[in-house]
Amino acid sequence: MTGVDAIGWSGAGLLLAAYLLLALRKLDGHSARFHGLNLLGSAGLAANSAVNGAFPSAVLNVIWMAIGVSALVRRPARR
Repeated sequence: MTGVDAIGWSGAGLLLAAYLLLALRKLDGHSARFHGLNLLGSAGLAANSAVNGAFPSAVLNVIWMAIGVSALVRRPARR
């Protein structure tokens, strides 16, 4: 396994973990942790996809990253 493969598998694991924790109600869908897991996971998959020439997947994951960044930036401050 190459480093790029490890990054891709880690990204996939982070995305699955975010969804699993959301489904189990261990994370809130508006929490920084949820969006952070999605952001890091999509970054790993985007990198792996780009290196392997899977550009539709790479673009999808870059958009997913942008959504994650936007959600984190727009989160209201805790009171």
